[in-house]
Amino acid sequence: MLTGAAHRPKPPEWAFRAAVSAHMMAIAGQPVFAGVYLTGDFDGLRWHAAGADVVTSIGYLQMITAIVVWVRLRQAWPFLSTTAVAAAETVQYFAGLDGALWLHIPLGVMTVAALTVQFIAGWRRPLPRREARDA
Repeated sequence: MLTGAAHRPKPPEWAFRAAVSAHMMAIAGQPVFAGVYLTGDFDGLRWHAAGADVVTSIGYLQMITAIVVWVRLRQAWPFLSTTAVAAAETVQYFAGLDGALWLHIPLGVMTVAALTVQFIAGWRRPLPRREARDA
């Protein structure tokens, strides 16, 4: 097993970490913008809608980096977890457009929690190639 000191992150790992970090920063603003709107400032809804576009786009970019990690480093968990988060964000996006707040709000909370766990795992856990890990 590789120790943290023996593991040197490869470019696909850095790309995934950068994507999940940008995704985390973007999604952190969404509850703030929603809260601004709910306090009566209607510009908050415009910010929340623009933030949804950014969050969803970064989620798809993260999925591309997760595919690269899967192909180059033979690690499937980043792709599987990113796919789940991106699917939840897509459903949440359309639920928000339709005004289905009964789905939009709880799914948003779960999505932020899932992405937070993914962010921590992406930075804490090295992504060694499967052959190196099995050796």
